Amino acid sequence: AMEGGPSARIREGDCAVLKRDEVFKAVSVLRRRKIIFEKQWFYLDNAIGHIYGTTFEVTSGGNLQPKQEVEETTTETKEAGTDNRNIVDDGKSQKLTHDDIKALKDKGIKGQEIVQQLIENSTTFRDKTEFAQDKYIKKKKKKYEAVITIVKPSTRILSTMYYAREPGKINHLRYDTLAQMLTLGNIHAGNKMIVMETCAGLVLGAVMERMGGYGSIIQMYPGGGPVRAATSCFGFPKPFFDNLHEFPLSKVQSLLSGTFTTETLPADPEENALVEEESNGLSEEKQTSLQETEEEPAPEAPMEINPTEEQDTMDIDAEDVEFKENKEKENKENVREKQIKQWERRKKLKEAAALLREKNADGLIVASKFHPTPLLLSLLEFVAPSRPFVVYCQYKEPLLECYTKLRERGGVINLKLSETWLRNYQVLPDRSHPKLTMSGGGGYLLSGITVILEKGKSDSSNSEALKMEEPSSKRCKLQDLPC
Repeated sequence: AMEGGPSARIREGDCAVLKRDEVFKAVSVLRRRKIIFEKQWFYLDNAIGHIYGTTFEVTSGGNLQPKQEVEETTTETKEAGTDNRNIVDDGKSQKLTHDDIKALKDKGIKGQEIVQQLIENSTTFRDKTEFAQDKYIKKKKKKYEAVITIVKPSTRILSTMYYAREPGKINHLRYDTLAQMLTLGNIHAGNKMIVMETCAGLVLGAVMERMGGYGSIIQMYPGGGPVRAATSCFGFPKPFFDNLHEFPLSKVQSLLSGTFTTETLPADPEENALVEEESNGLSEEKQTSLQETEEEPAPEAPMEINPTEEQDTMDIDAEDVEFKENKEKENKENVREKQIKQWERRKKLKEAAALLREKNADGLIVASKFHPTPLLLSLLEFVAPSRPFVVYCQYKEPLLECYTKLRERGGVINLKLSETWLRNYQVLPDRSHPKLTMSGGGGYLLSGITVILEKGKSDSSNSEALKMEEPSSKRCKLQDLPC
């Protein structure tokens, strides 16, 4: 059975999402680690072992206690006014002062009781309408009741979280647009997908979740290495990563032209600062010099100590020599490690290249900050005919250009440029209405389906072929026209 069923338990080392009202935050579940969320600080120790979806209350000392479900005391004869027009917000209606509330908090009085006291000490509460009273209670509860729900991460939750917290990291890709991408891209278990994204790994994670660990994914990445910050928040089991490959964008052209080699790798993710072309030359030089040092231990190491520097004892000298020898040993090990790492990266790169060379991917998803046209024109080469592709862009213009280019090139059908529209509603008895704030733009999608592109046919022959396929009625008319 897949872990994360309906009653999955919170375990140490898990990735979990904290939720309070509509605010989310992804955290690692670790013991004795202070977490600050929504102006509250607490430890997650007590949450371990509980079921995902449990609501906790923050008690003194930052401990989490599962919240007991309290029956809402509904006093049938609730006093309420008919309208709010005579209520003046002059700040004098609340008898409890800031210090009084602080004193109540210090005594350890629960949030619920503080809210009750605030209601009792409000001179205007009973004149407010029922709706206004509910609103008042809700507002005060949010402020004084420290409750937190811990939920299991999913595409829906994480995309909502990213869109609210750091939309720039995901190129302002709204969650409904992401849902459209997964649908239009026909993503399901057993697919062989190509994903090119600069959305912190959110789109990759969404694809992986849909595929459920079956099939393979090749992630195309710019720069030194793929970014998967959001992917790690999903908490996928290890096997999910077995069929996840990556391939640098800088190598795509050489792969298509047949000059591909794994000799020059993009810079290590750690050495990202180096510009790629330079780093290739550099890393090779560095490697040769490193290999030399490995073969012969440098004899001049102990000589480096300057005899003119007066030293109290010879001990320091000896220590120094020892320190230098250890350093050398470390260096050797580092070189070895680096070479092993490099060998592994080359092996992985070869595997990814082999997968791409088959040119039979089941789909292509692009969601990046780069211009989509050159990306799409080269990456579509790796996709089998009759397969869907989806391109996301924050703006419409690049996709329009892309649309035109693809039309000219051919090899695609069913090209569609779309934008999803999203509106949130508040649904409450007698007061359901659209939310006042609406998301401005969730970006644009260009989708289509690949078909076999017959090379070497010029446009004129294409139009002739079209003429031939036209229904006879139209053809007659064409011939009848005076020249």
